[in-house]
Amino acid sequence: MSSIITARNLSRQYGRVRALDGIDLEIPSGRIVGLIGPNGAGKTTALKAILGLSSYRGELSVLGMDPASQRDQLMRQVCFIADVAVLPRWARVHQIIELTERLHPKFSRQRCQRYLKATSIRPKARIKTLSKGMVVQLHLALVMSIEARLLVLDEPTLGLDILFRKRFYSNLLNEYFDEDRTILITTHQVEEVEHILTDLIFIKDGRLVLNSNMDEVYERYVELMVRPDQVEAARSLQPLHERVLFGRHIFLFDRRESTRLEALGEIHRPSIADLFVALMGDGENEDSAREAAA
Repeated sequence: MSSIITARNLSRQYGRVRALDGIDLEIPSGRIVGLIGPNGAGKTTALKAILGLSSYRGELSVLGMDPASQRDQLMRQVCFIADVAVLPRWARVHQIIELTERLHPKFSRQRCQRYLKATSIRPKARIKTLSKGMVVQLHLALVMSIEARLLVLDEPTLGLDILFRKRFYSNLLNEYFDEDRTILITTHQVEEVEHILTDLIFIKDGRLVLNSNMDEVYERYVELMVRPDQVEAARSLQPLHERVLFGRHIFLFDRRESTRLEALGEIHRPSIADLFVALMGDGENEDSAREAAA
């Protein structure tokens, strides 16, 4: 399986701030990868390096090319959707389609028109008259009509209502993704992408906290909701994280035997959101949990 993105000791510094701190990364083809991190974690800096929009130190290869020196060639096989689709507001939809067809050799007008038929977007409509959700739909139709090997999504559904968000990811899976393409997603709405991810990356302060495929994540981490009389017994097993929900103590464990934990309470698979909070070391939930137990 060939690698789409390979990074070795990838670093980027702004003054005294290390936005990327020696990242090693390997992303194969045919994967849907979630790059998750708090604001200022280094996500955008990493995306800019991958897209050839920012300088960096270390080694970085995207589709076998150097993004810094071969960006023109690279962008023939890469598509990018940001949280704000930048389309000229004065233009009409059909003009945007015609422009994309002239600019990108791998764009299919027929495919784009087929996608748009499933929406309420009309060819003669001006961009400025479209809602934000419709602009995102148009942008997605344009992108999905390009034979790109890598699709980078940076908060693609930010500000959209739940119907648009569900439709966005449904179209992405059903109409675009296949084993020859790779999708890299950054988002704060992790619950929406959890079911589609094949790989998960957590980044904090420019460093990778977690880099694993989803099967390994679910095998490695387990959440335990303990009975009230077993709280101290659970703590003695050195959980990664503790929180309290409606008076119940919930612990996150790493590589613990499930048979040993089953005697203490109910075992669950942690959500990505709960795993994120635990591994990023917020600390607030831990302090609250211990105060509640005092």
